[in-house]
Amino acid sequence: MSSISSSLITGRESNNTTMAQRRMAAWKQSMASFPRSLLYLTCLALFLVTFISLRSLRPSNASSSVSSQVVRDSTTPTISSNPSNVDSSSPPPPPSSVFSKRSKSFFEDYEEMMNEFKVFIYPDGDPKTYYQTERKITGKYASEGYFFKNIRESNFITQNPDEADLFFVPVSPHKMRGLGTSYENMTVIIREYTQSLLRKYPYWNRTGGADHFFVACQDVGVRAFEGLEDMVKRSIRVVCSANYKIGYVPYKDVALPQVLQPFALPAGGNDVVNRTRLGFWAGHRNSKIRVILARVWENDTELAISNNRINRALGNLLYQKMFYTTKFCICPGGSQVNSARIADSIHYGCIPVILSDYYDLPFSYVLDWRKFSVIMKERDVYNLKAILKSISQEKFEELHHNLVKVQKHFEWHTPPIPYDAFHMVMYELWRRTSVIKYKK
Repeated sequence: MSSISSSLITGRESNNTTMAQRRMAAWKQSMASFPRSLLYLTCLALFLVTFISLRSLRPSNASSSVSSQVVRDSTTPTISSNPSNVDSSSPPPPPSSVFSKRSKSFFEDYEEMMNEFKVFIYPDGDPKTYYQTERKITGKYASEGYFFKNIRESNFITQNPDEADLFFVPVSPHKMRGLGTSYENMTVIIREYTQSLLRKYPYWNRTGGADHFFVACQDVGVRAFEGLEDMVKRSIRVVCSANYKIGYVPYKDVALPQVLQPFALPAGGNDVVNRTRLGFWAGHRNSKIRVILARVWENDTELAISNNRINRALGNLLYQKMFYTTKFCICPGGSQVNSARIADSIHYGCIPVILSDYYDLPFSYVLDWRKFSVIMKERDVYNLKAILKSISQEKFEELHHNLVKVQKHFEWHTPPIPYDAFHMVMYELWRRTSVIKYKK
């Protein structure tokens, strides 16, 4: 019995020893493989960290878009060839610090305009004469040409006149002038063309022409509509010469900025330390205010005033370069109240001094011009120097800072881009649709 018990005990001990040995062997094996597993886990973690880091370095579409916009703003405005720029529905909004108090709903209205505004262009008229196409998009009439081109590149066009908010009458006074048409014949051509539309289509009669608009720049546009009082009174005129003393109606008509593109030199801005000259103007004495300006200040040592354009023989682009080194650029009205010098001043970063009575400044419902320009009465020309010197350096820098912000609104592009001159004009037209009354 004891022998059997001894054997059982011995067998049990032997089994326990064997199991212990097996466990030890398994533990040693797992310990041997542990560094290898740890190595695998470490490598996997490094791979994931590297992958995530590389993804974070890749620019998103939004940041890429912003970066390209910053680069564009620092160079000469160019004609864009990227169709994706046309009527983008979600661009970064312009800074509100330059807006007027009346424009609180601008962003919402702008988005609504982009989504809903429709314009019908009458297809009538031979494009080889005065209709449908611009004459050119350079020189002092460039704004008229750009508009004719831009509206066809935009998403505002509808082929269905029944869904149109406004109707564009595509007759070009600038093109008439280029073909040698006299001012008297321009008036006849516009009248006969409009009457043909009235006979052919029912849309003019619904509102008496209140939902129809014409586009014309500079003095040619003014002269072309002389003798068409009824048409001027009823329809919307988009004109550079926005003189509310001679027929222009601010709440009905639209001021078209006169922009001389392409610009000869890149945009200025954020360069106040380089602006050591108090004031500058050079041009022809083709108005009373210009004659007085030249006579009073031509020999002043702090104001660079010349009664003629700077002679090119004195240096290449010397006239344009003067804008870069001047604080305030004087912008008196010429043959009309408007002047391309205003847009030049804005582009080159020189504070425009508006010296033109009865001028409805472009986009004045949206933009507060007193935040980036100096507006004076013509009678104050005799105190011009004292007024400019009374502006503190701090105030000047504030005006200059705001001026850079509005530059995008006074540039034309093809195709048009958000918030440029074309879209700002379209916004002004969009606002007019809310007051049109239809005949019952």
